[in-house]
Amino acid sequence: MPKILYVEDNDDNMYMLTLRFEVLDGYEIITAADGAEGVAKAQTEKPDLILMDLNLPVMDGWEATRRLKADPATRDIPIIALTAHAMSGDREKALAAGADDSDTKPVEFNRLLAKIGEVLARGRG
Repeated sequence: MPKILYVEDNDDNMYMLTLRFEVLDGYEIITAADGAEGVAKAQTEKPDLILMDLNLPVMDGWEATRRLKADPATRDIPIIALTAHAMSGDREKALAAGADDSDTKPVEFNRLLAKIGEVLARGRG
């Protein structure tokens, strides 16, 4: 069962997405409420994939992604950046920070599931 670390500071978003994954019963979900906690949990929990909100307190998702990708212990964990910023260039900025893919908020769950499946399959291939 793939383990996903979901880094999100909005309680409503965290609750809704976590609940959707629990209903599927095919993923183990762990959560972090800010970028610093996300980096720490990635180092200790070794998730198969990270869903990273980009606008986070303490340490934003851009910096958390850069740190995770710079650390040999976590650099191979795929990261999907989640952002409400759907402006031109935001996807490229997320990828430049080290994210393996990105998706927009509000999350369209089936689209996100497809991206998770693609990213996990690439990691196993």
